Amino acid sequence: MFERRYFPQDTRAGVVVFLVALPLCLGIALASGAPLFSGVIAGITGGMVVSLFSGSRLGVSGPAAGLAVMVAQGIESFGFEAYLLAVIFCGVVQVAAGFLKAGVVAHYFPSSVIKGMLAGIGIILILKQIPHALGYDHSWEGELEFFQRDGHNTFSEIGYALGALSPGAIIVTLVSLAVLLLWQHPKFTDKKLAKAIPAPLLVVVLGIGLHKAFGQFAPALAISSEQLVAVPLSSSVGEFFSNFTRPDFSQVTNTALYTTGFSLALIASIETLLSVEATDNLDPEKRVTSTNRELKAQGIGNIVSGLLGGIPVTQVIVRSSANVDAGGKTRFSAFFHGVLLLVCVAAIPSLLNEIPLSCLAAILLVIGYRLARISLFRQMWKEGFWQFTPFIVTIVCLVLTDLLLGVMLGMATAFFEILIYNYQLNFYREETSAGCFTIRLTEHMTFLNKAALKRILREVPADCSLTIDMTGTRILDHDVREVIRDFTKHAEADGIKLVVKRAESPQLALTDV
Repeated sequence: MFERRYFPQDTRAGVVVFLVALPLCLGIALASGAPLFSGVIAGITGGMVVSLFSGSRLGVSGPAAGLAVMVAQGIESFGFEAYLLAVIFCGVVQVAAGFLKAGVVAHYFPSSVIKGMLAGIGIILILKQIPHALGYDHSWEGELEFFQRDGHNTFSEIGYALGALSPGAIIVTLVSLAVLLLWQHPKFTDKKLAKAIPAPLLVVVLGIGLHKAFGQFAPALAISSEQLVAVPLSSSVGEFFSNFTRPDFSQVTNTALYTTGFSLALIASIETLLSVEATDNLDPEKRVTSTNRELKAQGIGNIVSGLLGGIPVTQVIVRSSANVDAGGKTRFSAFFHGVLLLVCVAAIPSLLNEIPLSCLAAILLVIGYRLARISLFRQMWKEGFWQFTPFIVTIVCLVLTDLLLGVMLGMATAFFEILIYNYQLNFYREETSAGCFTIRLTEHMTFLNKAALKRILREVPADCSLTIDMTGTRILDHDVREVIRDFTKHAEADGIKLVVKRAESPQLALTDV
């Protein structure tokens, strides 16, 4: 988990992830109808527990916006303490799924859909952070859905923000963006200051300084409490630990909780696997994460989070991409962000509550732009229609719906393209001589080839000789065998002299075409 040579990079990355994670943990807990501190517990667990068992070098875990609605419904139905049992059971199911090697599902996500998901998340980050950057903080941090529970949507929220501009917040945003862009300039990146101080940390310090200065010297620019981070305050050690809630084990016989926990495990696991694939895609070293090990790690994390009073955790792409963007190298950066969450929330919550949300919005705006960079769109366009279509469909659907539905629609588009592609295959049909035709089947003949094969056979003229060459075929699906059998029955009536050349492999010899 820890490599001494990467300690500086991982420490810097951990600080950046901490700054991004803090408001998201609080916002997602708020949206879930859970105590604010339960989001912090989930963030701490995702950092300090999941990273110990995970094989993902750059993945960061914590509460996920995609689960907020499901969690809110569960808490409303059972109460928070009882719902924690569902979180624990969710973890048990994920651990079992890891041992059953269910993580293999992740390898079936098309690259074009994963890239579309990353770009879509980037666009959503930009659109969702514009109101916070302008000082309009009525929506919770971390919200990803297009249609919001307050009746607004992503675009109308920007319209409301433009009608309620906060000059102080805008100044903080502009200063923050200037610092972030300066730190990334080629002439500045190699300087000692840029290497010593992470730009997001400097942005937060400047944001706190400007907030204090406005309140002291320019009241017209003062930033209100609604525009600041809101960490729960504890006046003593005992009060701090009272924020950790115990599950209501008296509800252990409530079978409805297990149904809820199983549904939670299914959605949380899909989000985790999507994030794993996306994070591996972003990794400059292109390391491959064991998805089965990741499911086990997430399961352990959810068991611990539920026992401590936290909401569910998954691997999350926004914090993971922040880790990559900040130069993280090993799992220590994720672990360190969890340590910072624990220490800072326990020791300096009042200082954290001086951080303007607008400076954190600036950090997320830059991350969003990097995820949805223009060069990615150009690259996908050059790769052709078959790659660009599911890529762009995933982006549009993700922006206009939510993460899971957007990805599923992108997957459906990619699958539909496969059907079209297979339908257009001609299986190397050729006319060997006058009135003699040969159709050579490919190595893998599955049900996806059924429609195309039917079309080719329908085009065979009557009163000819036809050879169906299966000598190179290694896999012959039942549906394909059935098509050939049916054609054999009707070939004689059409005057077609049919010859079927079978492969010599034992597997195909048993197909009895």
